[in-house]
Amino acid sequence: MKNILVLCTGNSCRSQMAHGYLNILTQEKATIYSAGIETHGLNPGAVAIMGEDGIDITSHTSNHVDEYAHVDFDYIITVCDHANENCPFIPSKNAERLHHNFFDPSKVTGSETEKHAAFLKARNEIKSYLEVFVKERF
Repeated sequence: MKNILVLCTGNSCRSQMAHGYLNILTQEKATIYSAGIETHGLNPGAVAIMGEDGIDITSHTSNHVDEYAHVDFDYIITVCDHANENCPFIPSKNAERLHHNFFDPSKVTGSETEKHAAFLKARNEIKSYLEVFVKERF
């Protein structure tokens, strides 16, 4: 069983969507954790857009990376530049570190249609990236 950490700034949106997809895509071959270098709570837009794809993340919590200091990760995936550049040291012996700066839908202002489109764009980018990640490693 592999341990995967998805890391973002606030563990509210992109990392939560990635966590949801990895739970499904790894088919119970991995334990998935998501965390932030801060905690901002679960973003309602992320919950809604994942629900549209049949994935329920309502039970997820926004966690700080320090909560997982005891876990030896196989993969650490940062999903935003800020977390990649400011992440504290994570003492996992052989973790493969991957980084992809996904579009941040939580920063979009405008109409509900524009906000929905932003969350859809981010969700689809994350899903595509993780499908390749899982295909190559599992």
